[in-house]
Amino acid sequence: MVAIPQTRRQFLQAVGATGGAGVLFSTMGALGLAPAAQAAPPFRAPRESDFTLTGRSHRSVLVLGAGIAGLATAYELRKAGYRVRVLEARERPGGRNWTVRGGTVETDLDGHTQRARFAKGQYLNAGPARIAQHMVTMDYCRELGVPVEVFGNQNADAYYYNEGVGALSGTPIRHRTAKADVYGYVSELLAKATDQGALDGQLTADDKERLLSFLRGFGSIGGRADGWRYTGSTRRGYEVDPGAGFEAGTPKLPPYALSDVLASGVGQYFSFEFGWDQAMLMFQPVGGMDRIAYALEEAVGRNLVTYRAEVRSITNKGAGVEVVYTGPGGQTRVASADFCVCTIPPQVLARIPSNLSQPVKDALAYAVPVSTGKIGLQYGRRWWEEDDGIYSGITNTNLDLSTIWYPSHDFHGRKGIVVGYYNFGGNADRYSSLTPAERQARAIEQGVKIHGEKYRTELETAFSVAWRRTRYSEGGWVSWPSRTSGQYGRLLEPDGNVYFAGDHLSYYIAWQAGAFESARKVVTDLHARVLST
Repeated sequence: MVAIPQTRRQFLQAVGATGGAGVLFSTMGALGLAPAAQAAPPFRAPRESDFTLTGRSHRSVLVLGAGIAGLATAYELRKAGYRVRVLEARERPGGRNWTVRGGTVETDLDGHTQRARFAKGQYLNAGPARIAQHMVTMDYCRELGVPVEVFGNQNADAYYYNEGVGALSGTPIRHRTAKADVYGYVSELLAKATDQGALDGQLTADDKERLLSFLRGFGSIGGRADGWRYTGSTRRGYEVDPGAGFEAGTPKLPPYALSDVLASGVGQYFSFEFGWDQAMLMFQPVGGMDRIAYALEEAVGRNLVTYRAEVRSITNKGAGVEVVYTGPGGQTRVASADFCVCTIPPQVLARIPSNLSQPVKDALAYAVPVSTGKIGLQYGRRWWEEDDGIYSGITNTNLDLSTIWYPSHDFHGRKGIVVGYYNFGGNADRYSSLTPAERQARAIEQGVKIHGEKYRTELETAFSVAWRRTRYSEGGWVSWPSRTSGQYGRLLEPDGNVYFAGDHLSYYIAWQAGAFESARKVVTDLHARVLST
């Protein structure tokens, strides 16, 4: 027979012995004994053994939403034997982790119905499409057995295309060419300023020479005798590639004029590559991003997830939570549990009747949904590989389509899907106000400017997603006007027996990593509460 701890110290010793430092620290926090400014310890999933020495019993948890946050919450709680049930309004797992395949049918909030006619093996990741290698998402792919492959986030042979920017307006410029010219001219200007003494107050004579040596290599510029001039190099690419015999190749020279390069604005795209969450290498699951969602569903247990379950009300009870929902077939049903973890997007949850506190309702209304959209364009041949030599990567533009993505899988296959636009904010609103047919026509009209008429004539089928008009999401993600005004922090704490989770409650908004991290926090907090009461 296991002895039940009688004092708080005995209890905390038991928690530490069974749960380790992570659960112990969270439990101390729940008891008001842990210092507030400490960094969170590494996540440690709950275990069955956590209940052994404490004498606590397993509790029941109702999870609202089978997106990544909801499924991850259920998955981690199940490891300790919690009785878990998941309610999901859609007919599939994943939420915004949505891979559109042939046969997918979707009706948006404006009544537009689309049926995807993509060929077998072709797909569009309508929501998340890439994973940075440092993200916790990779850890879950490993744990769940989801194979991954490289996602081409940058490609030297993709394009930049801007309009209304001077002499280079309407000119598709290869990424490598743009970078060579921008780096070259910046290096020339800085080298001249350095050599002329403009930085003497900041650099020693030796430092100046070291900097000049660096700039010569960084920008491929001439030396002092050449006035540090940038005259272009093979970094810009070739008109005729080097070959056999006497074919030395014909470099693309001379470079564009300095004033034209500056006016073109192409340099503004380079900082994207340096972002902590965007730098190569990046990855994607083999076969589509929803492989993660379905792996989580399997790990949780398909029988524990109820689909087509629309939540109608949420009520905090003294000893638990009661949720009324419309189940499959349209019948009204009631689900009860000791606790509830709600992952419904704030803009949707705010309209569901509940007895949540007013500060929580205010916090839900404070979140601002962000518009974003995508279109998948299926072509009968992979002309971007065959004609343009582009294998994955992204073309950046100042057009309202924003970006064009080339597939990072099935290289040299017969067909392929290009993401014809992935845009945000006002550009996304512009497309979401159109019918699917009108979106397709607009995307093609813009894409032809970069890739020519084959972009139109070789198209086979398309499918578009406007996330602000997508039922149960109503936004690609949310933003917070402020994280320090109180509203954001209010949702980090439970309201009675209701907890909240999702990427919007992390500093990784719009990434699955944020949903996973948020789920881990809620699991840790809830588990500590159960062990301490």
